[in-house]
Amino acid sequence: MYDLKHPALSDYLHRFPARQYIVRSEDKELFLRFSACFGQFLMAKDMQISYKHLPFKLYELTRYSFRREKSGELVGLRRLRAFTMPDCHAFCKDLEQAKSEALRRFELSMNVLSGIGLTRDDYELAIRATEDFYRENKEFLAELVRKFGKPALLEMWSERFFYFVFKWEFNFVDNLGKASALSTDQIDVENAKRYGIQYMDEDGTLKYPLILHNSPSGAIERCLYALLEKAHRVAQSGGTPTLPVWLSPTQVRLIPTTSSYVEGACALADKMNKSCVRCDVDDREETVQKRVREAEKEWVPYIVVFGEKEASSNLLQVRDRVKRTIRQMSLDDLIRVIREQTADKPYLPLPLPTLLSQRPRFT
Repeated sequence: MYDLKHPALSDYLHRFPARQYIVRSEDKELFLRFSACFGQFLMAKDMQISYKHLPFKLYELTRYSFRREKSGELVGLRRLRAFTMPDCHAFCKDLEQAKSEALRRFELSMNVLSGIGLTRDDYELAIRATEDFYRENKEFLAELVRKFGKPALLEMWSERFFYFVFKWEFNFVDNLGKASALSTDQIDVENAKRYGIQYMDEDGTLKYPLILHNSPSGAIERCLYALLEKAHRVAQSGGTPTLPVWLSPTQVRLIPTTSSYVEGACALADKMNKSCVRCDVDDREETVQKRVREAEKEWVPYIVVFGEKEASSNLLQVRDRVKRTIRQMSLDDLIRVIREQTADKPYLPLPLPTLLSQRPRFT
């Protein structure tokens, strides 16, 4: 929460109007932040920065950012009142340094979206710039489009409306034709002076840096929305909707053929979970066919029916849900295949009991 009457923040809010939640506390009015800018800029104001430090970068994964959206505007994960967003600012010496850093961050953002599971065919590039910036930096804009590898939409302003002279964003277009911004970056020419952020230049004078505002992915919830929309598009074209393996809540589901194989299946699941593979066991008293079908509906990438043959041979018949194939694999081979797909991704353990019979059911 920040003081609504803080001189720098008050001026910023008028320059960049957003729908704030206002909290009254004794004699103060506070607002819930809608980005990481305020805290980072107030910290940077108290730093002694040299030109040798630039570009200087501050990063935060905000949890949460808040925007008081109207009820009719709230749509699934696309638009929320509270969201989680990585925010990365860079303080740059001059425009040439800002452009160089912006190109690096542009590639970073494409790599982040690729790592999440979105290809360049899944989103479009939009650029906004003042006419002056466009005329003086055409080659920079052309380099961005070349790196993107697809045509881009350029919007030009005759004069500057906001605190930035240039902005790009990646827009995901969903199945209803609605565009939503994911990654973005901006060249801010106002806020260093507004917040009193200065650096000591080589000639001994104090100067105001340019500030880049980059979110390498955009809101995390909106990325999930994009992945779900993409999965729906795949399903509509006859493919198998899925989440990336690293993001799937359950990566392997073991289905014992009878209750006598539950213990053996749990032993395998324990080995997989200790190897950073999220594995659960469907021990419910349902038919094998129904349990396989429900695993498919839950988008579990790998499904293994575990019975006498598997228990005696140490070989598993692994159903690959996306490829729609069944492969004979050892437990170590299955773990290796999944670890290869999730090697550079974050890992959290199975969030629910291993046995499905111990979980509450939703109807």
